[in-house]
Amino acid sequence: MSVYAYLEKPSMVDYPGRFAAVFFTSGCNFRCGFCHNATLMGRQQAALSWEQLAEAATRFKNNWVNGVVITGGEPTCSDDLVDLIRFFKERFGFAVKLDTNGANPDRLAECIPLVDYVAMDIKTGLSGYSDLVGFADTDKIQRSIDLIRTQAKEYEFRTTVIESVHTDALMDEAAESIRGSKRYVLQAFIPRDDLPGVRFRTLPRTTSARLHQLKDRMAGCADEILLRGA
Repeated sequence: MSVYAYLEKPSMVDYPGRFAAVFFTSGCNFRCGFCHNATLMGRQQAALSWEQLAEAATRFKNNWVNGVVITGGEPTCSDDLVDLIRFFKERFGFAVKLDTNGANPDRLAECIPLVDYVAMDIKTGLSGYSDLVGFADTDKIQRSIDLIRTQAKEYEFRTTVIESVHTDALMDEAAESIRGSKRYVLQAFIPRDDLPGVRFRTLPRTTSARLHQLKDRMAGCADEILLRGA
C-alpha cells in the first residue's frame, strides 16, 4: 500500500465540483525546490494498511464525501496505483481525481480509463525541466500531455508561476506543449520557510498582475484559462 496519509477534513477546493477526501502517496521522481509536499519525496513513511484505508474511506463516505483525490509525492511511482483507484471506485463508489507530474505515461495510460479527473502539473516549458525539477526525459512529459488531452474524461493542466523562473519564453513553450487542451490553470507561487530549495524560500509571491499578463499572453492554448491565487 502506497498511501501514507490523508487529510482529516474533506476538501472543497482540491477536486472541482466535489466534496473530496485527499490521500497522499509517498515517493517522487522530481526534485522541485518549491514543492509544498517535500516530505513525500522519499519512501521512508510507514504506509497505511488496506484496513486502515477502508476505515477512513467509510468515515468519509458517511459524511457526504463524494470524491477522492490521489496526490503525492507522485502517485504514478506507486506500483499499486491501479488497485488503489479501483478500491475507491468499486468498493466505495467515489469519483476519483488523480494528480500527476506526467513523468510516467505508461502507468498514466493504465489509470486514465479508470479515473474521472486528471490534473497534471506543467512545471515549466519543456526545455526548462532538467534545471527546475531534475527530470530530462521531456518526451515522456509530452506523451502524458497528449494522453490526457485526448483520452481523459475531465482534466486540467496547471503551472505554479514563479516570476523570476517562469519567463515569457518558457511559458510560451508550456503553452505550445498543451495547445488544444480544455483547461489550463495558472497558480500563484507562495513562499514558505520549509521549502526544500533554500533559494525559493525568500522569493516573492506571484503577483496578480503577472498571472493576468500570462493569461492574456497564453490565450488560445486552451479553451479555458483559470487563475488561482491571483
